[in-house]
Amino acid sequence: MSDPAFLDASPLSDPDSAGRAGVPASEASGAAQVQPVMLSYSDFRLRPHHCFACGELNEIGLHLQLNLERGRCWTELQLPRRFEGWEGLIHGGILCTILDEVMAWSLVAQDNWGVTARMSVTFRKPVTVGRAIRAEGWITEDRRRIHVTAGRIVDASTGEELVLAEATYVAASESRKRELKQNYGVGEETAR
Repeated sequence: MSDPAFLDASPLSDPDSAGRAGVPASEASGAAQVQPVMLSYSDFRLRPHHCFACGELNEIGLHLQLNLERGRCWTELQLPRRFEGWEGLIHGGILCTILDEVMAWSLVAQDNWGVTARMSVTFRKPVTVGRAIRAEGWITEDRRRIHVTAGRIVDASTGEELVLAEATYVAASESRKRELKQNYGVGEETAR
């Protein structure tokens, strides 16, 4: 979700902070259950687009199926050999792309749009080709123009942490946010 036009950002109102750094909002608040789903990716009724991570029109893209909750986003997938780096291992840049996408969409789930300003990634264990994984992103701190997120990739069956990330996003201006919603058809009542 990188776009230089986002950097023309104006201050936005401060929404409630979702939780402590590195801890999902539901755990930070001590709540035992996940908050009810506020939005799902299909609620956006996005027009087909070419985003490498989530766009359906990009022939070589990841085609991520994103699931949104308030301040959170997740996806589950198995990566094929075409995203391989070293023999049998998924390329680290692809894993970074997936984390960037779920962390950025955790913002969109709260009607915040922004671009990545900084991202830090820790690779704990290799991700092998064809392994079922789950990528999760959540908001850890909201400030007027700056949003801080955390994310992780885990083994989908065991929950073992494979990759961890933190990122900072710069908020889009209200006019840029309106433009993006219009470009992507966000909220349009289109037939499926």
